[in-house]
Amino acid sequence: MTDLLGPLFTAFTLPFMARALVVLIALSLVAGVVGVLVNLRSLEFISDGLTHSVFPGIAIGFVWGGRDGLFVGAMIAAVLAAVVLTVITRRAVSGDAAIAIVFTAMFSVGILVVSRETDYAGQLEGLLFGRLLTVTGSEVTQTLVICAIALLLVGVTLKQQVFRAFDRTAVAAVGYRPVLLDLVLNVAIALVVVAASSAVGNLLVLAVLIVPGAVARLISVRLWLLFPLAAGFAALCAWLGLALGFEASVGAGIDLPSGATVVLVLVAGYLLVLLGRLAADRMRRRPPAGPGTAKHPESVTR
Repeated sequence: MTDLLGPLFTAFTLPFMARALVVLIALSLVAGVVGVLVNLRSLEFISDGLTHSVFPGIAIGFVWGGRDGLFVGAMIAAVLAAVVLTVITRRAVSGDAAIAIVFTAMFSVGILVVSRETDYAGQLEGLLFGRLLTVTGSEVTQTLVICAIALLLVGVTLKQQVFRAFDRTAVAAVGYRPVLLDLVLNVAIALVVVAASSAVGNLLVLAVLIVPGAVARLISVRLWLLFPLAAGFAALCAWLGLALGFEASVGAGIDLPSGATVVLVLVAGYLLVLLGRLAADRMRRRPPAGPGTAKHPESVTR
């Protein structure tokens, strides 16, 4: 038992593993809360668009100032993308098409910027898939600050955001401003993308943002229980994913990218919860066995 549980704890005595775990725990907390709101409002496609839209800022900031400039460029792009997204979804005749066109173009701009670098393939891979095990102390601090800002934005407006998720008309009728609530949530989503960009990468951040909220909805129908469930599930998968990747690399000699491993653990956890929910629903629908419910075999043949 000790041999099995050892890597789950001893791996994080290493400084680079501890920094990676701190980053993922912070992301789990904020992504769990924001992700539940995304799930309640079915904003998965918009979240995907935001991950693409922030990429040009990440690329420009990285090319301009290296890893120190990554967060600055990403923050600027995040705010601009959130504003553009809010305007598009309210004014565009075909919102989904407009979002797809605008943010695909912005993602392409980011690719073009990175392509000007000498180590094009290496830089692009790092920005898209993250550098989880090489995050620095300053990046940990930046991630914690950005996560705190996103959590504060959602926390201050959480009651209104939940109200908005269920009845937009009533929200406007009682005096809240749906446009402002949409903008706050979009900024929070974009900030999660920024916070995760150096760790799990731009393409993998969507799983961190979407999967925990979906899992919470499968486990419980109690509204305020969804948030701790999502955050706890994300944190557990982050811990297991990091430990699994470390053990595979050190113990078995299999080089597993840490960010992708964490995402796969998230998805595997979702599938397990989904199977459990389907089994529970099936058992619930099955009629109870009792006297007179089963017929004698001879009566069937008559």
